[in-house]
Amino acid sequence: MRHAFCLCSKATLFLAVLRFLSLTLFLLMLAGLTACDSTRYTYRYVPGKTAIVRGGYAFAPPGAPPRVVRAIDAGNRIAGLPYRWGGGHGCSIDTGYDCSGSASFVLREAGLLDGCLISRDFRHYGHSGEGDWINVYAKDGHVFLAVAGVRFDTGWTDGNKGPQWSIQDRPASGCVVRHPEGL
Repeated sequence: MRHAFCLCSKATLFLAVLRFLSLTLFLLMLAGLTACDSTRYTYRYVPGKTAIVRGGYAFAPPGAPPRVVRAIDAGNRIAGLPYRWGGGHGCSIDTGYDCSGSASFVLREAGLLDGCLISRDFRHYGHSGEGDWINVYAKDGHVFLAVAGVRFDTGWTDGNKGPQWSIQDRPASGCVVRHPEGL
């Protein structure tokens, strides 16, 4: 009888270990799937390539391409304006901007976009992956830019709503990263 008890305990232990390993494997696979969607904007200062942000305005680094300088100048013109859903889609200066209106304005004024796009359409803008000077982080429902390394966004900023420059890191889950040709 004592021998049967040992076999039963070993079988129970074996099943418990098997369940533990199965659960561990499942959690590792789940973590791996979510890691595929771990896109982030991370501020990295690179001398000669990164804009400086002071007083809410961005300043292009010396030697930045003209379209990058124009993009920063455009962002500075609307930085600090209030967030307004649908704002900026009239393809002219507006009194408030949403995320895609802000991105459209900056890219259009830099000569990198004709017209206006909504956030989900930016997922197909330009070329896939990170560029050297301008990156577009886009998903269905939100878009923001990184121009010369600094973020132009209507969210994850200092608490104010509306377009503004920031060097604060932010998650970008679900976003694809795109860039204009040559930049």
